Amino acid sequence: MAVDYTVIVIYLAGMLAMGWWGMRRARSKSEFLVAGRRLGPGMYSGTMAAIVLGGASTIGGVGLGYQYGLSGAWMVFTIGLGLLALSVFFSARIARLKVYTVSEMLDLRYGGRAGVISGVVMWAYTLMLAVTSTIAYATIFDVLFDMNRTVAIILGGSIVVAYSTLGGMWSITLTDMVQFVVKTIGVLLLLLPIAVVKAGGFGEMRAKLPTSYFDPLGIGGETIFTYVLIYTFGMLIGQDIWQRVFTAGSDRTAKWGGTVAGTYCLVYALAGAVIGTAAKVLYPKLGNADDAFATIVKDELPVGVRGLVLAAALAAVMSTSSGALIACATVANNDIWSRLRGRTGTGGGDHDEVRGNRAFILIMGVGVICTAIALNNVVEALTVAYNLLVGGLLVPILGGLLWKRGTAQGALASVAVGGLAVVGLMAGYGILANEPVYYGLLSSLVAYVAVSLATPATDTAVLDAWRERLAGREVPQPVPASR
Repeated sequence: MAVDYTVIVIYLAGMLAMGWWGMRRARSKSEFLVAGRRLGPGMYSGTMAAIVLGGASTIGGVGLGYQYGLSGAWMVFTIGLGLLALSVFFSARIARLKVYTVSEMLDLRYGGRAGVISGVVMWAYTLMLAVTSTIAYATIFDVLFDMNRTVAIILGGSIVVAYSTLGGMWSITLTDMVQFVVKTIGVLLLLLPIAVVKAGGFGEMRAKLPTSYFDPLGIGGETIFTYVLIYTFGMLIGQDIWQRVFTAGSDRTAKWGGTVAGTYCLVYALAGAVIGTAAKVLYPKLGNADDAFATIVKDELPVGVRGLVLAAALAAVMSTSSGALIACATVANNDIWSRLRGRTGTGGGDHDEVRGNRAFILIMGVGVICTAIALNNVVEALTVAYNLLVGGLLVPILGGLLWKRGTAQGALASVAVGGLAVVGLMAGYGILANEPVYYGLLSSLVAYVAVSLATPATDTAVLDAWRERLAGREVPQPVPASR
């Protein structure tokens, strides 16, 4: 294992070195939070694919393949579909807004009154996403070093917090590009073919497993529908995803670079399911499906290759964790703290703004690590996050982009009713039930449409300014008296 350990240590040291290098680039708020809005197609595609394909997509995707066969690809597949939809239909308009957060977009569209409440919901989502990614370090470091869970979380989390705090989005972008390459080599080019060969090829896999393992819909229609609702729609509105869209250097980069990343996700989804299916042939009696990835890596891969594939798993977790962390800190600082203090993002100068955002990443990072240590059930935490996101924010965000009659009152009602409905239904049906997101989303839609139609239309000046921003022509935004 000495060679494997060396590969991992070099990889982790490289992450910290890139954080230090990124610190020298991040000298303004734009550079620190959105990499100066100037990423080209290659880097944009790689970093976008890296952030959406995290530990759940890698370790969890293989686990679903182990449990359900090829239809286990649906979870990651719906993530890819969401990224494709975002890229093709919305990303160019989102990039032209030149904002930093989803809540800023809501303020522009509705006239400045939806920011704080939507910011709180988005903050809760990004926090839980960062926490669940951080917990995954325990699994990987346990495989690598037989390490205590708490120590593993602190070690992995501290490295991510360190490079994210130092260089912000520049550091995260650079590390994500490395992580994208490592994942591609480790999972697609090495683990996938080796797993299939070790399992005896597709013919042997078909002979040894039930036919349901090769049924594209074997996981169940209701499960697939729920994945679409949570993950496909979740990709359309998450702060962690939008913040990457804001890094695009042009409309074309946002659209076509994201399309390439989404297509890559579809390939990655199928690869994970095939690896899991092969693991089922090799280890039919595993107690936990999520152990399939670690088991096949430990037992079937040669020295050196094993270290690279484990580095790929670590890369998957780190990319999602760092993206969620900077999104969480950006929302906490720009959408909640600044608004509560009565600031609108001006004053203090670039240096002070970078210093403030850096401090928030550090504070949120420590909070994420502490929460991850205290929390046990990763699936429940992630379900709560996505239920709140989709149930509370999907309707007012897409409504603002697609329906000009939507109003600020309708948006606020939608967030409040949808969010409360999701929480109440989770208490009644259980956190892992499908009903909370179904009925929460429906109640959010009804509240949005009903209240919007019952209240005066959004001021014409606000809508005119909104259309100008969508067209890429920045104009002063009318600010309501209440703000």
